Formats: sequence, C-alpha cells, structure tokens
Amino acid sequence: MSKIDLEKFSKYSKPGPRYTSYPTALEFDESFSYDAYLKYLEEGTEKLSLYIHLPFCRSACYFCGCNVVFTSKEEKLSSYIEYLKKEIDILAKHLDTSREVIQFHFGGGTPTFYKAFELDEIVTYVKSKFPNWSKDAEVSCEIDPRFFNEEQMQVFQKHGFNRISFGVQDFDPKVQKEIHRIQPYDLTKAAVDLARKYGINSINIDLIYGLPYQTFESFKKTLQAAFTLNPDRLAVFNYAHVPWMKKTMRKFDETTLPTPDVKLQIFQHTIDFFESNGYKMVGMDHFAKPEDELFGAIVKGELHRNFQGYTTKGGANLIGIGLTSIGEGSHYYAQNTKDMKVYEEAIDAGRLPFERGVNLNEDDYLRKAVIMELMANFSIDIKRVEKEHDIDFKAYFADALEALQEFVDADLVTMNDDKISVSPTGTLLIRNIAMPFDAYMNKYGGDKKSFSKTV
Repeated sequence: MSKIDLEKFSKYSKPGPRYTSYPTALEFDESFSYDAYLKYLEEGTEKLSLYIHLPFCRSACYFCGCNVVFTSKEEKLSSYIEYLKKEIDILAKHLDTSREVIQFHFGGGTPTFYKAFELDEIVTYVKSKFPNWSKDAEVSCEIDPRFFNEEQMQVFQKHGFNRISFGVQDFDPKVQKEIHRIQPYDLTKAAVDLARKYGINSINIDLIYGLPYQTFESFKKTLQAAFTLNPDRLAVFNYAHVPWMKKTMRKFDETTLPTPDVKLQIFQHTIDFFESNGYKMVGMDHFAKPEDELFGAIVKGELHRNFQGYTTKGGANLIGIGLTSIGEGSHYYAQNTKDMKVYEEAIDAGRLPFERGVNLNEDDYLRKAVIMELMANFSIDIKRVEKEHDIDFKAYFADALEALQEFVDADLVTMNDDKISVSPTGTLLIRNIAMPFDAYMNKYGGDKKSFSKTV
C-alpha cells in the first residue's frame, strides 16, 4: 500500500456507522416476529455457520463493548450449558440439521473461562445435532490468554479447531492497568506457543488503538511485541468510546485518550509497520500474511464479512446460539435476548430466546450486498451486481454515485462503467465511502450518539 495521505484522511473522515456488525444503519426492532424468524429457519437451504456465545467473564475489561455476564460461580456456567443444549434441541425442530456446517465459532465473553470438559461437552452436543461438517470448515475460538490451558487446547484439537484469535489490545503496563486487563507479554506468548504446539496454523492477534494513556511511541512497542508472536493475521481496531452505552467506559478520564491526530499517526505507522514486515492490509482494520487464503478471495473479488469477521466462506446462514447471539440469513437478521432470566424462561417454555430482528426487503438485500462487497474488497464489480440483481446500476444508485463524486474528486475513489475502486487512503475512509449506498443514513446520521466516530 502506498503512503496514506493523513491530511486528506482527516478532511474527509466524519462521524458515521462503524459497520462492524450490521451492513447498514438499519436497526433491529420488535416488528420482526418470532413466527417470521421460524419461517426463515424452516425454509433455509444454505450451508450453515454456527456461532455460540459464551457470555461469562470473571471481571470487566473497561474498554469492552461486548455483552457479557460477570461471575465467579461455577453453577452459572454449568447451568448455561444445559440451556444451550435445550436451545439447540429447539433449533433442531425448526431447521434441517443435515445442512453442511462450514463455520463454527465460540465467542464471548471469555469462552475459555469454561473448563476443558465443559467445552468438550458443548461441541460434542452440537456435532450430535449438526453432524454434517465440511472437511475444510473454519472452526475457531476467541481466547483470553489469561484463561487458557493445555487441556482446553487438547479439546480444540480433538474437534478440529483450526483458527484461534487471542485478545491482546495493548502490551503497555500502564494502559493495561487503566483498562483493567493485566496481561504480560510472556503470558500471551505462552498461549500462542501452546496453540502452535497443537498445530494451529491460523492465529490472529487483536489490538486496539485509542485507549487511555496510549501514545505513538508506546503503541509502536506494542506493535513490535505483537510482531514477535508471528501471528498469521492481526486485527487492529479503533477504540469506540461510547460511555452512554457502556458504563465501564465511564471509568476512563477522557483527557487520557489519544487525540484524533495521534490516532491517525498510530494507524499510519501500523500500516507501514506491518506492510514493511510482510503483511498486507485486508478489508477494514485487518492485516494478514500474503499466503493467507483471504488474498485469493480478494483477487477474485470474493472476500466476505459477517459477524465472525472476514472469511472466504460466503453465503452461509449464520445461526446464533446463546444469550444475545445474532443470526443472519440472506434476507433477515435476528437476535436473541440479552436478559438471562428471559433467555431461560423462553427455553423452558419450548421457544427460541429470540427477541428482535429485521426483515430485509429487496432494496435492503441489494444494498447489503453492495456495501459489504465494497467494505470487504474495496471495490464494486458493477457488471456483476447488475447481472446478479437485474438492475441498471447507474440508474438505481444515481444519488449514491452523485454523493461519491467528492471522493472521486479527491482521488480517493475511481469509477468507470465496470468498477468502483477505492484508493489506499480511501480504504481508511471506507465507512464514509459506503455511506451513500445506505438508504437509512439520512434517518440515523444526525444522531451523534447512534454511532461511534470513524476516527
């Protein structure tokens, strides 16, 4: 990637949706009914991506925006397993469980807060109900190195796990103390070495910039330390400070957060550092070794993004299992309840713990496809979109193309009859560049508390 123009980036960056979960600013609501969700499950024929949310953590990491349950009580963890099994049983009544599973992911929370035998129990039960797993399925887990041991790794090996993502965020002791997550480098290295020992050949490291007390110089040291772990992929996220949504973030003295200018310098250096050390930038915020399979997908314009991140496994029906899990089909999104009591009551009543969702009309479906292609591949194959959706692209998206002109004039985007492409600097502005295709941004864009800033 060529040198990023930070002045241009700063000029055109503006508040907007992060697009980390939803494809547009379209919001979930209660008008999408339980019966509608069941109908989608019953009629689905796509391959399956299974996501199981294990929400428990021992204590709070103050930067975290995830839905978690803090506990040290073993009975809560074991009870949750029984409810997961019951939820899976109910799911099995409403969808064809012989459909091929091409992805499986444990998310959290802290999945490895569970003991090895408990993790084994969960995966074994899932496989008993969903027996048709692809030979090249992505089988992955998010891991906090502070809660990880060899017995757990043996379970992962037994069940064919082939991808592991380690949460690091920052190696600086002062930053770690402030975010309430003490995690020495040696502990993280031991966790990575353990995964390598058991044949995991796809290891991801998560970092976050924009945290309290981070400086340009301190984060340079974090990048160097992360590089010595030799990860296959890295995700370097911009910290989203949303204290009106997450109470733990109110613990931060906002004067200790790095300024936007410092964050831009940090991310510029992050790009330069990893690309000079053999990694390439993938989609938003991600880096990977060039031999990674993601690059073959980029060349073909077939990289995909879902709730589990960037993947080559596109077109799957994502089934969310567990508290607050999100499911995705071609024309819907659905989310389970966030309330443990409500979750248990629904399952005890023989119902899925569905709370809300959204039905995508044909315009939503088309815009979802265009936005996600743009954000995954930094380009849009106009002719392919026209063929797949039977539209005249320039006529259908006339307003969006007009709005993109400012980015074209700034040499951030190029457009011709066949393709829309984003420049290296433009890739850092991809959320802003995607906004013109979002029919819902006019409704939500003015609410400064709806979304975090792009920088």
